Amino acid sequence: MKKIYTLSAVLAAFALQAQFTVTIQTPAEFKDQDAILYTLNGSKDIIVTKEQGKNNVWMFKYPNNYMGMMKVYFPSSNNTVNFISENKDVSLKLDIQNNKIKDVAYLDEANELMSKQQEGSQKKELILPALTQIKEYYKDNTDFGKALKTEIDRLSGNSGAIDASKHPFISYYNTNYSKFLSNSSNQSDQSKKVNQDEVINFIDKSGDMLETSSLLRPLLVAYLNSGGNANVTGSVDKLLDRLKVETPRGQTVLSELIDIFDAYQMDEFKNKYITLAKNLKCTITDRLASTLKSNANAELGSVFPNYKFQSATNTTAKSLHEVKADKKIIVFWSSTCSHCENELPKLLNKYNDLKGKNVQVIALSLDVDKNSYSKKIAAFPWINDTELRGWNSSYVDTYNVHATPTYFILDANNKIINKPEHVGNVLEYFNVK
Repeated sequence: MKKIYTLSAVLAAFALQAQFTVTIQTPAEFKDQDAILYTLNGSKDIIVTKEQGKNNVWMFKYPNNYMGMMKVYFPSSNNTVNFISENKDVSLKLDIQNNKIKDVAYLDEANELMSKQQEGSQKKELILPALTQIKEYYKDNTDFGKALKTEIDRLSGNSGAIDASKHPFISYYNTNYSKFLSNSSNQSDQSKKVNQDEVINFIDKSGDMLETSSLLRPLLVAYLNSGGNANVTGSVDKLLDRLKVETPRGQTVLSELIDIFDAYQMDEFKNKYITLAKNLKCTITDRLASTLKSNANAELGSVFPNYKFQSATNTTAKSLHEVKADKKIIVFWSSTCSHCENELPKLLNKYNDLKGKNVQVIALSLDVDKNSYSKKIAAFPWINDTELRGWNSSYVDTYNVHATPTYFILDANNKIINKPEHVGNVLEYFNVK
């Protein structure tokens, strides 16, 4: 019995060492109760757990090793706080004003260091070029010239080497951001530019921190840009051939590329690589499966997934499918979207004509501010609804929304029959221009 007890104690101690705790503190006036912890996979947030605060403190136990970006999201107030994990306890204290995060105090060593590093990098990239230009107009022997030189030297120098053994994620992030993505890596000096083979080799050989670092998406965009618009297929095929799409890394990159092509409306390439993904004979990752499902939901001919309304205006229907009409126009928009400001009034001008054709408009907002949303919809007689969660809204992933405004036209059975690019295409479809 004693040996069994000792073994159990050892295993329990090992389990405790393999986990870390994320602690978030807020002032008493912060009204949220629920908070959600996320990790990162490429550019996708992955839900870990949901916790309720006790005395304005939230504690999340993470049971596995994890190094990378994390965030905690407060859905009721649409507040998000981002931080990193180096597989050690994380502690943050939030300063709140009007139930919104005003400032974050990083109480653990890794996040405090990362915050200082980020602040220094921003100054280096934004301020250093301006100071360098100003210096051309002042001599070094003047007081101002000397002060300029001192500041330029300070910003140009190494802000302090990071001990990779002590802070592996910060070292990884800073080193590879500086090499591949910072302004200094995009110099006019061609000899200093990173070429495609270097990017491919890095993506292929990099460890798990690539997926958790937030570097993958911008790195792929930079990679595609370096190959030029005329050689997109060649660039992608070269990368995927090296990575092998049967592997988890290859499928994550394939998923990211499909999302990039979708966001930039490069439909030819999006469809080509969706077809590649669909034809894979191996087991596919959750990440790639999610991308395929989101795209399938928004394909022409698909039944538009139902959505349960939160607090919809101008209707008694409880869900999108309960709305009865010969045709439905679905529009994803926001009160802060300049294109929406231009397009929705045109839809409003023809709304009575559309109603006469038994066409119903359902507008799902990506707003976060209730007052802004409420003021705007006061002029909209169609069905309006929102989660007030911005790009964290559930329908962003469900309907594969990458921009506002985004339009869908559905038939009476909620099948997608058209995906107009602009309001002019919507009005033209119904002959009400």
